[in-house]
Amino acid sequence: MVMLVALPIMIQNGFTNIVNMVDNVMVGRVGTDAMNGVSIVNQLLMVYNLSVFGALSGAGIFVSQFFGKGDKEGVKSVFRIKIVISVFLVLAGVLVLYFFREPLIMSFISDGSEIGDPVKTLAFADNYIKIMLVGLIPFTVNQCLISNMRETGETLIPMYAGIAAVIVNICFNYVLIFGKLGFPEMGVAGAATATVISRFAECIIVLFIAIRKKECFSYIDGIFKNFRVSASLTKNVLSKGIPLMLNEFLWSTGMTMLALAYSTRGLATVGAVNICNTVTNVFNIVFIALGSSVAIIVGQTLGAGKLQEARDTDNKLIAFSVASCVLVGIVMIIIAPFFPEIYNTEEEVKHLARDFIIIMAIMMPFDAYSHAAYFTLRSGGKTGITFIFDSGYMWLISVPVALILAYFTEISAVMLFLCCQLVHMLKAFIGYFFVKSDIWIVNMVGDTK
Repeated sequence: MVMLVALPIMIQNGFTNIVNMVDNVMVGRVGTDAMNGVSIVNQLLMVYNLSVFGALSGAGIFVSQFFGKGDKEGVKSVFRIKIVISVFLVLAGVLVLYFFREPLIMSFISDGSEIGDPVKTLAFADNYIKIMLVGLIPFTVNQCLISNMRETGETLIPMYAGIAAVIVNICFNYVLIFGKLGFPEMGVAGAATATVISRFAECIIVLFIAIRKKECFSYIDGIFKNFRVSASLTKNVLSKGIPLMLNEFLWSTGMTMLALAYSTRGLATVGAVNICNTVTNVFNIVFIALGSSVAIIVGQTLGAGKLQEARDTDNKLIAFSVASCVLVGIVMIIIAPFFPEIYNTEEEVKHLARDFIIIMAIMMPFDAYSHAAYFTLRSGGKTGITFIFDSGYMWLISVPVALILAYFTEISAVMLFLCCQLVHMLKAFIGYFFVKSDIWIVNMVGDTK
């Protein structure tokens, strides 16, 4: 069951992160300033992307449990709520990121090292973000669709669409960044354009298949007819969704604050963190996919009223995730000295990136446990506790520690990065006690209409 759910998600996320890595490396071949500009914008876009994920995840709890219960109308009603949420988020995201893009970008640019040109970095970032904003529309529509597919057990279609998007992205990256096959050499703008094209391609593929196979996706059929949802269900979904959206927003802004703290050590550190995140994201697909499996499998089991089975399944999924990430961490340590050499950047950036990758590899099993614990709590609708566990921990502990070390000490970039990551170990131990308390073992849809 785990393989049927997790493997397609791993493959899709794997292809997506691999293409992001290829995209990042291609931009890195343009130069350090281009790479830093793209890295800063992607940090800002992460806040939007995770806010979408959080908002839709709140509704997704009900989709999983309604599906486990066999209530098709319940699934359709929640999908309608997802559509309304998506429209609101696209409008808000585009407006904020367009009109406030320059001050947001400038907050990451520091003169803490001799490497990098702040003016060029800003120009690259500004050019990149204006194009990427167009891609928020297909990205959000796609997230709305594929989240519902996954929550109802369909993980292959998102995987196929994701693979197609990867191929489109790589092809257009090559011809638009470097000006091949008669296309103009667009550099950073080419990378952004390729990403937007691939997102439209992925969205169109998912929409096409969903519409053609209405018998498999009954919640699509007649979705805009009698577009009404009961007030009680809307209230229940929002009561779970708003904390999750706020959680993802605050967690991602917290991660942005950590990146801001690292940037105080100069643009060399910004570039090194970007390289580290690029390779780490590829390996993170293991515990991310297994975390999604927890949400889907355990959520459906809870919805079916099989509470003891849900507990047993959850324990096995968490153990499997942690064990897998021990092996993943070993592989990361092995490749750490070699991966930064792909980039056309300074030796200082490469050395910092190597050290950062090793640190992230050591932390991988702890991050895996925290991630699985988060999805365990979420599967039972404990969004208030997930809020405290995730973003609460981020802003009460991780961010203050990072800012204090960044602005009130003179420790090196590597020591700053190490201390900030070690703080996350405590979160894993807190997650252990939450999971073992069994407070998450709840069937929320037994009497929901």
